[in-house]
Formats: sequence, C-alpha cells, structure tokens
Amino acid sequence: MTPRELERYSSAITLSDMEVFIFPELMFSLVLANIMSPRIWKWREDPWFEGLESMTTYKRITRLKQYIMDHYAFNLDLDTWGLTRAETELSRFREFIDEGTLAQSNALFGYEGDKYYFDIDIRTHFGLDKYDGSTIPYWKTETVEAMDAFAYRQNYTTGAGECVSLAALYAAALFVIAGIPLEDIYLMATPLHSQNFVIVKDGILTNNRRLVTKNMWCNGTALSAQARRALENERVTIVSHVSGHIHAIYDEATIAPDAYQRFRTKLTAYLKTPLTTEILGNFLRQCRDIQKCFQLRWNRNGCDCYIGIEKAFAYEDGSSYRITDGTRQKLLADIDAENFECRPLASRIVLNDLEAFVASQKININKDDDVAKLKSQFASSCLNAEIALESLLQFCHVKPRLPDPSKTRTRAVQSPFDIQPDMDRAAIIAHVAALRDENPVADLALYAYRDLTRTDPMPFLKAGIERNPVCIEALQALPEADLTARIAALPSDSIYDGVGRLAQPDEVWNFGRGDGVEKALLLATVLHARTGAKITIEVTSEHATCTCRETPVTFPTTKGLAPQTWTWPG
Repeated sequence: MTPRELERYSSAITLSDMEVFIFPELMFSLVLANIMSPRIWKWREDPWFEGLESMTTYKRITRLKQYIMDHYAFNLDLDTWGLTRAETELSRFREFIDEGTLAQSNALFGYEGDKYYFDIDIRTHFGLDKYDGSTIPYWKTETVEAMDAFAYRQNYTTGAGECVSLAALYAAALFVIAGIPLEDIYLMATPLHSQNFVIVKDGILTNNRRLVTKNMWCNGTALSAQARRALENERVTIVSHVSGHIHAIYDEATIAPDAYQRFRTKLTAYLKTPLTTEILGNFLRQCRDIQKCFQLRWNRNGCDCYIGIEKAFAYEDGSSYRITDGTRQKLLADIDAENFECRPLASRIVLNDLEAFVASQKININKDDDVAKLKSQFASSCLNAEIALESLLQFCHVKPRLPDPSKTRTRAVQSPFDIQPDMDRAAIIAHVAALRDENPVADLALYAYRDLTRTDPMPFLKAGIERNPVCIEALQALPEADLTARIAALPSDSIYDGVGRLAQPDEVWNFGRGDGVEKALLLATVLHARTGAKITIEVTSEHATCTCRETPVTFPTTKGLAPQTWTWPG
C-alpha cells in the first residue's frame, strides 16, 4: 500500500471520529461490518423478537428500539479510548485536508456550532477544559463487538457506545432484525452528532438509543428538544447510504443522485409541520424562556380564572394528561384552586385566544401575509414578538443544512451493493467480498470487520502500534517482567467471534481479555512506546510470539491464522 492508502485502511480499524470525517466512506463500511458480524444475527434468537415476522414494520422497529435501549448505554467519556494531540492529527491528515477547512466543520479543531454550542463551551462540555487546548479526545467508533464488550468494564452492566457507534448499530439492526432495506436508511453526521433518517411512513430519526417519529419531532418534550438540537444548530457534513456518500467539504461524491434527492425531499417533509393549536402548545412546552409571557384561561365553576402557562405545564410531569390535546380539561381539574387567579395576569398573552386565532385563520407559515397576521397576535410588553415568531417558525419548519448537490460532481458509479433483507449472513459476506475490487467501501468493510484472513495485516498493525494510548498509559510503570505477566494473566477470550478476527490493544486492555495474537500486539504496543525498538510478531496456528530487543514472549492462540510475521517499523 502507498502511505495514503495505509492511512485510509488503518483508519478502518480504529474508526476515530476524525478518521470518519476525513474518510467518509468508512461510515457505511462499519455498517456492513456490523451486518456481517454474527452478533446482531443472534438477536433473532432472543424471545423478545419472537413473532417478529407477523408484526407491522413500525412494530418491528419499536421492538428493536426497546432492545437497544435495554442492552446499550450511551458513552462518551475521555477514558475509554484516551487522548491525542491536535498537531499529531493535523500532521497525519495534512495531505488530505487543510487546517482552515477542518476548523469550519470539526468540533475538535475550532468548530463551535451555532449559538447553543457556543454558549455551552465545547471543551468544558466534554471535560477537556482540564487539559491544554491542543489535547483532544481519541473518540473511536465502536464495532458491535466492542459495544457489547463494555459489559466487561467496571461500572457497566450492558453494552455501550458513542453516537456514531449507535447510528451504525441501528442501521445494521434495522436491516438484519427489522427487515428495512438498506436503500431506505441514511446516516447523517454533523460536527457534533451522528444519527440516521429512515424512510418508513413519514420518516423516523434515530437519536443515540431512541427513535423520533414525525409526531414526536414537534411534541415539545425534553427528549424531542434533544433530538432536534443537531439539525437545528449544525449543518450536516456527511450523508452516507448504501449507494455512496456526500460530504459538505469534498467536491467528489459517490451517492446516487436520485437516492440523495429522495433523502432531501423526505427529510425536508419530515422536518416541516403545519401550525395547529396543538403545535402552538408544543412550541410553548419546549420554549420555556417565553412561557412567562403566556397564561391559560379556564372556566371553573362558571367563572373564568387564569394560570401562568409554566405552572400548567409543570403539572404534566407524572400525568397522562396534556395541555396540548383533548385531555386539557382533566389536567386543569387536577390543579388546586389556589394556583389560579380570578383576573388575567398582567402583560401575558392568553393562549386560548391565540389558539382560536390560529384555528379560525388557518395560518399558513409559508405565506407572508399569514405570518404578519400571526405576528400581531404576539404583541406584548413581556415578549419580543419578532424573536418569538421566528422561534415558532423554526419550530414548525427546521430547514436542514445539507451538502449541496449543485456544487458536487459525482464520480464514476462504483459497483453497487445488492444486499437484501431476505439474504442470509453467509451470502452477504460473500457478496461484500466479491465486490471488494470494484467498490472501495466493500474492501474497507472487511478491514472494519477485522478479518485478518482476508486483509493485509499492515493496517491492523499500524493502527495498533500508533493509536492505542490507554494501554500505554495504564501499563507504563510496570517493569517488563511484570508487564508480560500481567498481559499473560488476562483471560484468553477474544471479544471478536470467529477465525482471524482480532481486537486492538486498547480493546484488549479496556475489556480485560484477549486471544494470544491480541496479547502479543498489546505487549508490542507498550514495549514499542517505551523503547522505540523494532517489534516482531510471529504468528503460527497455535502461538503468537512478540520479540523486542531479542526477548521473545509467546502466547497461545486459537484464531487459526496462517503462519506469518509482522514487523514494526515495517
């Protein structure tokens, strides 16, 4: 491999957020790796999915959602995969992207997003404020095997993963478990988040472990507000699909133009809803800053009385009744009388009157005249009508900032994947392997799958030696004899199933287990970091031997690799 190819292929092993940003084809390669993995296919045997074939599509998806909720936690700490330096990553990727462009689109290199992200202070938010400004996290996107292995870590009882990992897991599981065609699944990355848009009915958005339907998108709850944050505040930098990808920074795209147009049309419709009285109430539920300018009127025992809208919304907590639907009367009846006033609250807009106006006028937020009429109804000394109206329009119609297809040239179409939900796992693996010479995503998928019976070991070795800082730091103080003994004492179980599939050193250390080949690479990584000496790993069908400065250490292996020798530097 050329040095450029080696960077890209080794990135398919470590899959850091930075690597996925630089090499966007890696995102779908990970989806394919998860689809090829036996792990998700075993979910089908769980009683939770019994009778899945008779369920509706949406029922299958919600069943899957609950399984993921029960078996995986969201994790984005700084300890799991360690830290690196901005200058190290900039030097590594200098041939691929310039620093100025990177700063516009990547949260670790100067990008702060819009007002929300600027206000929270990105580095403080992620716990980086205790380090100098050049220190950045080595967040890595986990395969399903690494996600499952979190159950071995202290203080975890289930699997876990970061947002890109959960998006890739969802995409694979939607295909394998719910039977959703890959053509209907689109992965989206913003500088600070990753989620999927699934074309089922009006559309479904995945958000870490949860799902958001079109109705949920505008329900005004804290969960929907969290789900809305990325698309409201950030531009989408990458859209990844079975047909290819498009990147906001790069001129060249591989996604099929008709597939991208379908995505844009469906997502835009999902993010837009007409203004109704219920949507108006949902808007007020979410925008707590302006609740103090609204009140609700209720006829109690024949007399009009009034309550601040923030008090009324507070009573929704723990109740099945809502201000914004037909259960309003029941909710208000549960509120003690002393919470109401007998006269309208000064300077506050009466929500009932605003609702009546919206209903009678049939306000269309796309018409300037209707928007002007609506603005007059927001007039209040308590409220900046211009700002409030702008927020309402944004609530009803989020305009996604997507990569612009008119500025992008699509390169020659790569050989397409023809992977269908009725195929079995073996047929899918064979299909991916058959396309590896004609479609780079297929080739990279086999590297992300960690199958060293089908791949060049050099990218795996490079990634292991260069990008596993956690084990190096954790073991740096151990004398060499104790280091060897500590590694040898780890249970000899790989987190990766099957012949030839291997974990990286930080995965072995974090999850406290590994096959002999994995242990040999862990030892080699720590010793090379200490000494800078040449490392040799000899692999046979039964043993893996790490040699540094003429001192061999041998571990038993059951990975079944063909005899081979790895050296670093190569």
